[in-house]
Amino acid sequence: MHMSCSLQLPMWIHALHASRVLGSYCCSICSSSSSSQVHPHQNKYDVVVVGGGHAGCEASHAASRMGAKTLLVTHKKDTIGAMSCNPSFGGIGKGHLLREVDALDGLSPRICDRAGIHYKVLNKRKGPAVWGLRAQIDRVLYRRHLQAELLALPNLTVLEGSVDDLLLSDDASAPRPSVRGIVMADGVQVFCDRVVITAGTFLRGEIHMGLNVRPAGRVGDAPSVALAQTLQNLGLRVARMKTGTPPRLLRSSIDFNACELIKPDDPPVPFSFLHSRVAIHPADQVPCHITHTPVAIEEVIHSTKHLNHHLKEEVCGPRYCPSIESKIFRFPGRQHQIWLEPEGLESELVYPQGLNCTMPPEYQLKLLRLVPGLQQVEMVQPGYGVEYDYLDPRDLHRTLESRLVRGLYLAGQVNGTTGYEEAAAQGLLAGVNAANPGSLTVSRTEGYLGVLVDDLTMMGVTEPYRMFTSRAEYRLALRPDNADLRLTAKGYRAGCVSGERYEQVCRTQHRLLELELRLRSDVRSSKAWQTCLGLNNNPDSTARDAFTVLGINNWCVDMAMLATKDSRYADLLHEPDLCSRLK
Repeated sequence: MHMSCSLQLPMWIHALHASRVLGSYCCSICSSSSSSQVHPHQNKYDVVVVGGGHAGCEASHAASRMGAKTLLVTHKKDTIGAMSCNPSFGGIGKGHLLREVDALDGLSPRICDRAGIHYKVLNKRKGPAVWGLRAQIDRVLYRRHLQAELLALPNLTVLEGSVDDLLLSDDASAPRPSVRGIVMADGVQVFCDRVVITAGTFLRGEIHMGLNVRPAGRVGDAPSVALAQTLQNLGLRVARMKTGTPPRLLRSSIDFNACELIKPDDPPVPFSFLHSRVAIHPADQVPCHITHTPVAIEEVIHSTKHLNHHLKEEVCGPRYCPSIESKIFRFPGRQHQIWLEPEGLESELVYPQGLNCTMPPEYQLKLLRLVPGLQQVEMVQPGYGVEYDYLDPRDLHRTLESRLVRGLYLAGQVNGTTGYEEAAAQGLLAGVNAANPGSLTVSRTEGYLGVLVDDLTMMGVTEPYRMFTSRAEYRLALRPDNADLRLTAKGYRAGCVSGERYEQVCRTQHRLLELELRLRSDVRSSKAWQTCLGLNNNPDSTARDAFTVLGINNWCVDMAMLATKDSRYADLLHEPDLCSRLK
């Protein structure tokens, strides 16, 4: 077992396995009296986080920065923060979640701004309340920057290994058992007050490629079978879901001239409120490309149906990110859009978004070479499907603590969600509440995080849950640009937001209020505004203040125009972010 960050397990701790007592919950029981006899403080943590994916990173980062002594247990330290599937963050609804994670001082939005290589705001034909911030991310840069920041936290220790079991209290008078620690695969016990499980697709995970089925959470990583059994024995409701990932393509073998070029936004919009610009200059960012599937691929898909185990499984998969096989079966005779997304500035790999497939590798290559631009493509890694256990999120409180076991928190894909952003948001919430129980809840009137948790814990899931703006009844008020005004003060009271960020939000809020009052006090006739702004609209007899003028759609006035036309507002040209938020 490899241990980092100076974790030392004394020899006596290995002897504890022999005294483990199995209780009625079929998992390890450790009474408070026996704990005191073995000097638990030599090997005692406030919070243990199981899993180093996006949920686990946010959970361990949140707990650690709040002062909790935190242990992050992961199969491989090198894969902490790895982007297992698509090389992108954000999107419609998902970009809102990232902004809210940032408003609560989360990690991933700031790291995205250091590793983003192609920024695009989606849905701009509609109002700003439903714009979707999105970026292609360099996988290597993201993992490198995330690990550098996460592993430098003074309260965080990382342990490589697999968790098989939980230690629970055996107080018969308590209404429910409480977490007392974890048991590693080699029998080593680690004591703690609270456990956050963020196992992703690893709970009894298996990979499907053609008719080949093998146990794995993802390519190259073993599944968590014993832990899945432990959770089921506790009485948590367990079901199965499936997902998939497309093949990876060699960039130099693609004819991009046969595809549609998509350039990044200039200027790009950062994910973090702390950043006025992103790390990689727009001129150094890379384009994406679009191609479309021809009808000819239908023959390949139909002819390999009997060779595709993943399609035979009667397990629910993602409705909003289906495999190419599912698209063809549901919508025959159509062309389907394929995004060719670079995996990094220096990477030779391209991710074909929209081409998830699980047929045998030789047929995947045959299918790929029918697509315009991919006629000579080389496949570096075949696509595959993953089937895994998830736990019914209706067994959770809104803090993401289990209703059945005190001190046990669940976050991420184990709760039936899909996507990095949904996982990161849950991880942050679980980590905050694990460090300071009950300190943070978000209602659906306050944020998309509240919508996410409310939907999960109240209604449960029947398919992998993905965030959309349409899920939020209060979406007109829950804009990406005001996430900090909505949530940062709440996070500061919970203890998860730094004083520096809180003070910045207070200054921003003060300046916005100050500017609004300044604009509302500037009242002029319609004719005076027309003259000042150089407009040709027919003036009416209504007097309006400057704030109201900015909201008249057919006048098309913004703060930059007002500041240019009226010297009294010229100082605002130096505060473009403030003007944008006011608009």
